[in-house]
Amino acid sequence: MEQYLKSTKVGFIGGGNMASAIGAGLIRKGILNSDNVWVSSLTERTHEFWKDLGAHPTLKNNEVVNNCDIVFLTVKPHMLDDALKTIVGKEESKKFENKLFISVLAGVTLKVLYDKLSAIVISPRIIRSIPNTPMMIGEGITVYCSNNAELKDMEVVDSIFSYIGMSHNVPESLMNGIGGLSGSGPAFAYLIIEALADGAVKMGVPRPLATKFAAQVLVGAGKMVLETGRHPGQLKDEVCSAGGTTITGIHAMEKGGVRGSMMNAVEAAVNKTNELTFQSK
Repeated sequence: MEQYLKSTKVGFIGGGNMASAIGAGLIRKGILNSDNVWVSSLTERTHEFWKDLGAHPTLKNNEVVNNCDIVFLTVKPHMLDDALKTIVGKEESKKFENKLFISVLAGVTLKVLYDKLSAIVISPRIIRSIPNTPMMIGEGITVYCSNNAELKDMEVVDSIFSYIGMSHNVPESLMNGIGGLSGSGPAFAYLIIEALADGAVKMGVPRPLATKFAAQVLVGAGKMVLETGRHPGQLKDEVCSAGGTTITGIHAMEKGGVRGSMMNAVEAAVNKTNELTFQSK
């Protein structure tokens, strides 16, 4: 699969944060050949980023679709229609063929994607995905689904996302719910890291050291859950000695409503995605 991906031409319509996380992550790992990557974007800063990686930045969405076999849709959901207008062929003979589209657009369903892409592609193969930005360092989470992609397409997509983190095929009915956790979760985690570091700074720890250690706390705790397979509550209890410092801190967190706030954050993110899903119909 690695050799296949190195020889495959991959494009991104939209060159922002998510495209960078996917494309740059794969290029830096040597999975994609940068000379086989095309990216459309309207900003000079974005073009420079992709040029430095050895890819082909362009102003034209049409150029991406023309050159690539796999096309990632990485624009904001509300920008999809405008992006597709620039590559629509009105005559049947001008429609593209044999293209796999991978969408990362929050709330845009497979049906909506198929209806829109059918205007420019004959029988488009479409995979809907929800990745997250830690893919840029190989620690991402991506869930994906499809109702018309070929088996090889699914294997390719699973390989692409597995190279830069975890990858799971799930029913479309779970996409929004998981997206509220995995897609938005990194931002929630950054807020926790910042808050932990602030607490250490308040107690006299220099800011750079506090931030570094706070980040490592989350890395270490996450790996403990993944590698031991034990419930987070059990692992928490193992740190909390009777009458000790940690249980005192846990009590302070519970009084502050941290647990409920985290649940509310995921719920709010999912509800917003559901709103976007309704608006995209």
